[in-house]
Amino acid sequence: MKNSAMDTHLGNITIDSSVIAQYAGSVAVECFGIVGMANVNVKDGLVKLLKINSANISRGISVTLDEFNKLVLTFHIIVSYGVSINAVIDNLINNVKYKVEEFTGLEIGAINVYVEDVKVID
Repeated sequence: MKNSAMDTHLGNITIDSSVIAQYAGSVAVECFGIVGMANVNVKDGLVKLLKINSANISRGISVTLDEFNKLVLTFHIIVSYGVSINAVIDNLINNVKYKVEEFTGLEIGAINVYVEDVKVID
């Protein structure tokens, strides 16, 4: 998906998928228990921890549209050792759904989360 578009009474609004991914990534890393995003290299089957900064915060996220023109967000994350993965995922989904829908004005159809690794934080 290149971008999302919506019609308003004033005209068309187009949002590039990288903008949505960047915002969703910044919301995700604010959630307790998330150490960072994981860059999944499908070719080699490698998962690499991406340090949290603005340059690569969207790399573990894909944004697509479903058949009903709703956003589908897919996250590849790394969680902190010792936290409840279920609680972290619930928090992530609730925060991202609320904040991205408010930010974009688009409805989210699904949020998929893949926990790629668990890391002990210092």
